[in-house]
Formats: sequence, C-alpha cells, structure tokens
Amino acid sequence: MAFWHTEKKSPDHLALVDAGGLTLTWGELTDRIQKLGQSIPPRALVFIFCKNQCESVIGYLACLKQNAVALMLDSDLDETLVKSLIDTYHPGYLWREDNGTFRLHETHLPPFQLHDDLALLMTTSGSTGSPKLVRLSQRNLESNATSIANYLSIDASERGLVSLPLNYVYGLSIVNSHLSAGATLLLTGASVMQREFWQFVRNERANSMAGVPYTWEMLKKLRFMRMDLPDMRTLTQAGGKLAPALVKEFTDFAEQHGKRFIVMYGAAEATSRMAWLAPEFAQSKNGSIGNPIPGGTFLLLDAYGQTITTPDTEGELVYQGENVALGYAERGEDLASGDTFNGTLYTGDIARVDCDGFYTIVGRKKRFLKIFGNRVGLDEMEGLLKSGFPDLICACDGRDDLLCIFITDPAFESVVKQYAADKSQLNHSAFCVITLDEIPKNAAGKTLYHRLKDYVPFV
Repeated sequence: MAFWHTEKKSPDHLALVDAGGLTLTWGELTDRIQKLGQSIPPRALVFIFCKNQCESVIGYLACLKQNAVALMLDSDLDETLVKSLIDTYHPGYLWREDNGTFRLHETHLPPFQLHDDLALLMTTSGSTGSPKLVRLSQRNLESNATSIANYLSIDASERGLVSLPLNYVYGLSIVNSHLSAGATLLLTGASVMQREFWQFVRNERANSMAGVPYTWEMLKKLRFMRMDLPDMRTLTQAGGKLAPALVKEFTDFAEQHGKRFIVMYGAAEATSRMAWLAPEFAQSKNGSIGNPIPGGTFLLLDAYGQTITTPDTEGELVYQGENVALGYAERGEDLASGDTFNGTLYTGDIARVDCDGFYTIVGRKKRFLKIFGNRVGLDEMEGLLKSGFPDLICACDGRDDLLCIFITDPAFESVVKQYAADKSQLNHSAFCVITLDEIPKNAAGKTLYHRLKDYVPFV
C-alpha cells in the first residue's frame, strides 16, 4: 500500500494539525484530497507554493493520487525566480495561497512531455530559484518513506512535528514517513526562536522533532535541555554535520531523559535519507553518519574510480538504493527523460569507513582551497572551529591562498585566527576573519556559501 493512499488509514484517527488551527482526521483528509484531485488532470505539472499548513500537504497528496507531478517551492520565493521557473517548465497549475485561501490556478501554458515514472520534482537546495531540479519517482518516494518509518520505528501513535519547510527534502521526508505509518503530523511555520513554536509543541504533545545543525545550535542557546517536554521522545538531525561536541551534549541529554538523538545523512538526489546512526552507537561512534538505511548500500571510490576496501581510507562516498532519483532537470525537455542515475548516486562527499562499517564524512570533493600549495578542506576547518568554539556561529569559504572565516561575534576575531593557524600549521596570513551580522542561511537553516563569496576579498 503506497503511503499516500490515505483512504486505507483509520478514518477517525487524527492525520494533520497545523498552527493555524486546522485539524483533519484521515477520513477528512481523504475527502479533501479527492475533492482537489477532481480539478487536477493526470500527468499535469503542478507548482505547489509550500507553507507548513494542511493545505500544502493536501495539494501534494492530491497530485500523487492523480498521478500528476508536483514541484515543491517556497511560498516566499522571489517572483522573478518564480517567473523564471514557470517560463522554464510550463506548469499547468499553481497551488498557492491567495488572500489567505489556497487556490488552484490554471496557467494554460503548453505542457512539456512528462516521463511515465516521474512523480515529484524538488529543488536541490530547498529555497533558491535555480532551474536545476531533482526528478523523483513513486518508487523513490515509497522506498524512502518505508525505510525511514522502519528505522525510526514510527507508528500510528507518533505525533511528529514538521517545522522544516515542505519544499526541503528533509521536511518532506517527515511528511512521507509519518503518512506511511498512519501517524499524526503537526505542522508549524514558526521558528524555534518564537514563543508560539513552543506553545504549539506543548499543546499538541509533539513527540518527535527534526533540525539541521543550525537548529540544534540555536536550541542549545535556548537551553532546550532544561525545557519540560515530557512528550518529546525522538530528536533527529540531518542537513549537514553537527559539531561532535554538540552531538555528545544532545546524546547525553537524550540518554539521561529517556529520549533518542539520531544523526542522519541524506540528499535531495536520494529522496532524502541515505544513512543513520542508531542511538546505541551515538556515543561510541560520535562524528559518524552511521550505516546505510535499510535497503541502501555505500561504497568508497579512490581518485581512479576503484573501490576502496581498506578501512579508514578516504574516498568519494557512493550510495546505491531504490531511493536514488531518476536524475536532474534543467529545462522543460528534461522532464521526459528516464532514469539517468540508474540507482547510483555519486555524492561528492569525501568519507571514510571504519572496521565496524561506520561511515564518517570528512569534507566535500570540491569544498577545498589550495593554501600556499597545501590542500585545505573548508568543511574540515569549519568542523575544527565549531569543536574548538562550541558557541561560535561560523562558516568558511575563500579563494586559493586565503581562507575566510565568517563569524557573528567580533570578540572572537583574534582568537579564531590564532586557533585556525595553530590547527592547520599555516601562517596567519592565510586566514581572514570577517564579522557579519548573520551567516546567510536558507529557509531550512543551511548555510548559503555562494552568498559568502560576495565578502571574499580578491585583491
């Protein structure tokens, strides 16, 4: 049974609750999906402008039920970028909020041909207007939803908080996995910094929540570990590497209070998740992404494309599984393309595996600089800084022979520069510390490194 077949769920069980006050049982959700689906022709392309509200989920599920194809977009996406995407892909319909009410707008644009296996389109970054999209199939969605529900032990009693954007694969994976289990989804667009977020969490008795590294960094500042949240039992982290020191803090907290803190790893090109670190290994394998999810496998390739078999040897991480996307689309004609990835994803991440089979990401294949002839990984340096200064908000970018460290507190400028020089054993002149009001991030809390390029001195 596909996870979006809502009519197979218990009709009286609560399915969706949003912070706007709308609640829907599975029976009511099924009726809403069927009603909207009557206006969406099979194989239509629909742009869904997502808000963390019931209506966005209804639009998404109506497209799946009708065998239409949805592109999930940020509701606040710049209109110039929206127009560019519309001009590129010719959607037949737009599902978006209009004066406080979601409406289906027909565009009357000539459609591009859609491949029979195409079920969903996602942006690669979650919030930009880049025309590059990931093409996903129903098999991709189903396999990943089932796998996640399996390893997280999600069942119908779960009340999962969805605070990450639905147009971000991590956020949508929460929806899919909970739908698969017949659980209850609690949707809010509020941030962890807002009082209404915590009121919603407590009032709706949320028992799981998810965050990217930035989320957990902010939660530490908010003294999350002192909060009284008796219903909260599962905490998950993905979307980038969280400093091992913070992982340990949250893991210690979880173990002491009968909760689970679970580190995960994924990408849009893998429908969302590829690896998870089971809670029982959180202490002994801190810093690791763990093992492949059920149904998936990893391998490491050296610079010559040969499989690495020696433990603790770095190579490019390659993932294989049914959740690997069909491929990319960069123009309307690409929507007719078939499976170009063939179940194999070259992640671009450099990793190693230990003798117990646990994988650790050490950096990005392209995220490095040459500093005075030495190869320096930007992600590795960022990790070192976050380990040395757990309360520091920072990001690294730069150009060859100049590594720029971006921070938000000028009081750390000199000590951070000294620390980076000491750890890398490079001259101070290789580093430039730049203080910004804030580190640019997208709606999902991931650092926008391309925006940092504007601050890198090139003279």
